[in-house]
Amino acid sequence: MTCIDDGQVAEPGMVILDVTTHDEATAHVVMSALERSWATSGVGPVRREPGESGGKARIYADLRGPGTRA
Repeated sequence: MTCIDDGQVAEPGMVILDVTTHDEATAHVVMSALERSWATSGVGPVRREPGESGGKARIYADLRGPGTRA
């Protein structure tokens, strides 16, 4: 994961969430759930580090905006 730049969270309500899970499917479920609640960058790729278990993903969210909740 790259460092978080102040410009990425320059306003109240803007967040960057790093998700660490046991497997890729779980990461996708978590990102999809966040997407239903808030305006997000969407379901992104899950990265695996050699020699480490699980996967990591990053999602950007604007808590001020509604998600795709039906």
